[in-house]
Amino acid sequence: MSHNIIASIYEARLIAWAKALPTPLKVVVENEAYDPADGITYLQAFTLPADTASNTLGGDHRLFTGVFQVNIVTPSGKFRGAAGALVDQITALFPLYERNTKGSLTVMTMTPVDPGPGIPDGTTFTVSASFQYRSDTVT
Repeated sequence: MSHNIIASIYEARLIAWAKALPTPLKVVVENEAYDPADGITYLQAFTLPADTASNTLGGDHRLFTGVFQVNIVTPSGKFRGAAGALVDQITALFPLYERNTKGSLTVMTMTPVDPGPGIPDGTTFTVSASFQYRSDTVT
């Protein structure tokens, strides 16, 4: 359940930021149907959970780790400029070691946002930006 809460924390923050941009961007979350028009820039958000661990002999601790990834999908043929600028803004949005809380769960950004390689695909060019997260809870 906590991986879902973590996803909702990061997705909500990304969606609010994307809506507030001078030219708002659509954020597509996991399992959301979306058919973009040609030439549109949009974002895809994914949570890639890792194994859940327990670091106590009593089993009352839960460690949730994983990766939050944002794919920046831009029209092809425009070089990396627009995607690169958005990676920089996403880096500022999720600073290293920042804590975010929802209810009783706190999650922390554990690594700097790291851009991936550009992936051309016909009419689109996609650059991913991702970081690792961690949340410790006691039941």
